Amino acid sequence: MKKTIIAIALLVQTLASAQLTDSIKRLVPLKGALNFRDVGGYKTTDGKEVVWGKVYRSAGIDKLTNEDVALLDKKGIHTVVDFRGVAESKAAPDRLPQNTDYTLSPAGSDSIPNPAQMVKLLKEGGFLEKFYGTDAVKYSGDRFRPLFVKLLTTDTKEAVMYHCTGGRDRTGMATALFLYTLNVPEKTIEEDYVASNVYLKKMNKGMMAPLAKMSGLTEAQIENEMALKPELIRSFFAGLKTKYGSIDNFLQQEMGIGPKEINILRKKYTK
Repeated sequence: MKKTIIAIALLVQTLASAQLTDSIKRLVPLKGALNFRDVGGYKTTDGKEVVWGKVYRSAGIDKLTNEDVALLDKKGIHTVVDFRGVAESKAAPDRLPQNTDYTLSPAGSDSIPNPAQMVKLLKEGGFLEKFYGTDAVKYSGDRFRPLFVKLLTTDTKEAVMYHCTGGRDRTGMATALFLYTLNVPEKTIEEDYVASNVYLKKMNKGMMAPLAKMSGLTEAQIENEMALKPELIRSFFAGLKTKYGSIDNFLQQEMGIGPKEINILRKKYTK
């Protein structure tokens, strides 16, 4: 078990390293939020680059300071899509600049396991594999459609930001779909995805001990179960392909994102 955990950790670190090399430019220095980063700068398979300063992803933003809110305003972030559930969002309301276009898109999030249920799933093993499986495919259309509507319609002078609580799972899947539409290579998508392990290290550390105590598992076992791995995002994409035949079919059927819309997204968010 120990060797397996070390091997996985090394793999994740290797995949994340390329993404983390530009973290000074990518990570937004906020005092009240973690994992708040620019999705720009990635190279596409057709020789272009995702534009900087137009699309951001984050963990919870309920604890932003006044200075943080002012920075969002300065960056033109006045369109926010929140993937949390209804109760989840009410318990920790977003702090946002004035006149922000806020959309709560809670599809599937109200059924996310509570701590007791999570402990049971962790003891059974394969917790995240299940999360990225049937449920992810079932709710993805309703969950991510509002984001793509905003991406298509927001003024080019403005920026779009989306988030959940940890900014890793729901937010990670949304980012993977967005980068996919822009022709970003799968390896780069995976690097962006697993980088949350590093950006959320402080928060994750505080979660491991209580979960270990509740479950009877070691902190190392909990960390292994909860770590983001490339296989998870691959499983998500594979599930979409199984149900819809291809990711493009999913985008067209569930999101209304066909060739015309993809062309608009690429023109708008790559150069």
